[in-house]
Amino acid sequence: MYQTIVFLPLIAALVAGLFSKQVGVRGSQIITCGALIIAALLSWFAFFKVAMTPGDHSLHIQVLSWIVSGDFQINWAFQIDTLTAVMLVVVNTVSCLVHIYSVGYMSHDPHIQRFMSYLSLFTFAMLMLVTADNFVQMFFGWEGVGLASYLLIGFWYKKPSACAAAIKAFVVNRVGDFGFALGIFAIFMTFGSADFAVVFSDVGAYSDKTIYFLGMELDLLTTICILLFIGAMGKSAQLGLHTWLPDAMEGPTPVSALIHAATMVTAGVFMVARCSPLFEYAPVALDVVCIIGASTAFFAATVGMSQFDIKRVIAYSTCSQLGYMFFALGIGAYGAAIFHLFTHAFFKALLFLGSGSVIHASSDEQDMRNMGGLRKKIPLTFWMMVIGTLALTGFPFFAGYYSKDMIIESAFAAHSSVGSYAFGMGVAAALMTSFYSWRLIFMTFFGESRASKEVQDHVHESPQVMLAPLYVLALGALVSGFLFKEYFVGHHYEDFWAGALTLVGDNVMETAHHVPSWVIASPFIAMVSGLAIAYYFYIKRPEMPGKFVQTFRFLHALSFNKWYFDELYDVIFVRPAMKLGYFLWKSGDENIIDRYGPDGVSAAVVRVAERFRNLQSGYLYHYAFAMLIGLSAFVTWFVLGGQ
Repeated sequence: MYQTIVFLPLIAALVAGLFSKQVGVRGSQIITCGALIIAALLSWFAFFKVAMTPGDHSLHIQVLSWIVSGDFQINWAFQIDTLTAVMLVVVNTVSCLVHIYSVGYMSHDPHIQRFMSYLSLFTFAMLMLVTADNFVQMFFGWEGVGLASYLLIGFWYKKPSACAAAIKAFVVNRVGDFGFALGIFAIFMTFGSADFAVVFSDVGAYSDKTIYFLGMELDLLTTICILLFIGAMGKSAQLGLHTWLPDAMEGPTPVSALIHAATMVTAGVFMVARCSPLFEYAPVALDVVCIIGASTAFFAATVGMSQFDIKRVIAYSTCSQLGYMFFALGIGAYGAAIFHLFTHAFFKALLFLGSGSVIHASSDEQDMRNMGGLRKKIPLTFWMMVIGTLALTGFPFFAGYYSKDMIIESAFAAHSSVGSYAFGMGVAAALMTSFYSWRLIFMTFFGESRASKEVQDHVHESPQVMLAPLYVLALGALVSGFLFKEYFVGHHYEDFWAGALTLVGDNVMETAHHVPSWVIASPFIAMVSGLAIAYYFYIKRPEMPGKFVQTFRFLHALSFNKWYFDELYDVIFVRPAMKLGYFLWKSGDENIIDRYGPDGVSAAVVRVAERFRNLQSGYLYHYAFAMLIGLSAFVTWFVLGGQ
């Protein structure tokens, strides 16, 4: 069954991609969608079998012997436990719905087969990552999703902005991946193995070891964990390596939902959770994870408040919610982090696909300043977006209410300085999340239409093939938190996880159930405050945003320009790299290598050839003279040589 779950998307990708002409558009859609529907159904079956059935149902399935070099051996194998089962459900469910949605959304694209193939290839790479039983296989899947995301973000390769966004995502992720690779090298150097079972079973023996790195004596496990986390920062768009995420909106909307809702960006969260046995013995590394995560949650929320591209607002929301997941990991609330990953997949995919429905209805318009008054023309899309917003902002009894509130309460219950910092940032981000989420709803669906007359006349509801996935995701956004909270973070925690997550000390989520009532109320108060402010600004007094911008120009400019991270990186990294590249091109390549290498040799050959060409005059006496000279030289050599 598990081989079927993992390899069906790969087979579908190969058939749709390599035999696109033979299977045609409809055939590629049927093959890829059918494969993902089967994989998703089997994933849910595996989830209930492994995670929801009493007893330890974890499995280790070897596929083949992959790398053998002397004593070093890496097998291609699946580690199936509760953490894997959760990720299988998340990846395949969202991917399945995105495949179906793409049938309608991409119906007018001339390269549908290639797009469907890329989607399935991405899904396979993600499945390789989450089923890995060793760091090498995980790295294979890690790089696979990076490659597939490059192909998907740059799918419309004739758009310069799409090509630039794809390259940016690829390059920024390579920065993080370099740290991840160093961490894997350090693990093998330390433990002599890359297998999770071997590494995690021996980690306690290295808790007080040190290593010399960059001329400093550092704690071994802390260094390894921080290097691994750098990889997670790149893949999950944490502060410092986040700049690729909003630009990735240049890809088709189904790509945004697939990459930024539940799959690629959550790979870092999954990796840290999988490596919880390592991180538990590296408290300093956990503090770093917590601080970076909390800072990201706050930073991304501030930027989301001033953006006008509907997809970019949701992209920064993703970045912020990933920050929540990471600071939950940093305080040891691994179950809460994965619970939020699980619920977030439903409502964030719902919001992305809902925004795609809005864009589809508005003649490909993405600027919310050119929308308004759409709720009466596309009511089904409107209600789907409202459900997603309620879940995202943590409205009571929706999915985000259970997972995000547990993270915030756990941060307070940690009773540490980093926990207090995370709690403050989390509550502040919750207020801003509510504000920019309802700002999106009010600007898009309420008020008078700001679109042109031509666009207004063509506004229409999306076809059912696009709306059906929204219904399924809305159901998940409604009930996934209530149905599974007792398993992920509640009374059934131990039986549910069955050792898939490791805790050395006390479970902070147990303490979180007994925090003061004002702590429990804080996220709700923040959510209501954000909604009230957004309503006042965009419904009651629509002139207020303009006045606010005029009054607080610096704050607005800081938010609107994303804290100038792109400009800063341009000055520090891009321009010096361009100047160095230009210098090496002109001085090194052209003036040295080409001048004395290929160009110099070819020029010398041309000069010699020209001189020999001049000897071919066409006059008989010239040739006779040359023959006499040659004969004289031969006789001279013969006579002198004979002596």
